[in-house]
Amino acid sequence: MRTVLKTTVAAAATAALTLGLAACGTDSDPAAGGPADSDAPLTVAASPTPHADILGFVRDNLAKKAGLKLEVREFTDYVLPNTATENGEVDANYFQHKPYLDDFNAKQGTHIVPVVDVHLEPLGLYSSTLKKASELTAGSTVAVPNDTTNEGRALKLLDDHGLIELKEGAGDDATLSDIADRKGLKFKELEAAALPRSLEDVDAAVINGNYAIEADLEPAKDALALEKAEGNPYANFLAVKKGNEDDPRVKKLAELLTSKEVAEFIEKKYHGSVVPAAGPDAS
Repeated sequence: MRTVLKTTVAAAATAALTLGLAACGTDSDPAAGGPADSDAPLTVAASPTPHADILGFVRDNLAKKAGLKLEVREFTDYVLPNTATENGEVDANYFQHKPYLDDFNAKQGTHIVPVVDVHLEPLGLYSSTLKKASELTAGSTVAVPNDTTNEGRALKLLDDHGLIELKEGAGDDATLSDIADRKGLKFKELEAAALPRSLEDVDAAVINGNYAIEADLEPAKDALALEKAEGNPYANFLAVKKGNEDDPRVKKLAELLTSKEVAEFIEKKYHGSVVPAAGPDAS
């Protein structure tokens, strides 16, 4: 396993974007009271990897021929992309799965809806010192994401691999209190983006696929335990504010993101660490 990790966190850019969230929607934003301009650029908020990479491929190779002007704006957290989409700062976003979006909308009062599934990022357990998941023993510390849906997802991964035992009936929103048997493990709850850096301080960490890739980890090779792609409910999708689903620019992008060309790009670039999941949304 790698002992030196590289994580890119654009703090200054995030701060600038945060200030921009106070801005009102543009004239091309139907939610701001103006009709969508099909000739205006479509601005999409995205996590740097793999979302912005995939969008960059579309922009550079497919968008012009489809008559779409595409702008990609990178965010390094899981809150600002939805807030920016709700406020009209951006037209769409691409970074999240349905359980996370449902929880976010319920808690924040936002109105974001999925448009089309694009890919899956299997969640994985990583360590800078251990070779196998079975080497986790009583007293070992495991870091997990601190947001509701990803923590539940992380605990399910640990339960599926026999590292803990969840209480009967624990669902996708399981928390540490839903663990029936910790088997001696200790847990540290951290923001998802900080998990790769935590590997120097804990015995293992459950890390989202995009953050693992950014940290030069290869989920398909480096994970001690990895989610199965088949039947996985955590597909990442293109999303917009409710009412903007029929924007012709959004429809064009949805078609491109689910094209054969994009599927081949994902398969070639990520070697199973990111899996194409094109299809209708799960709403």
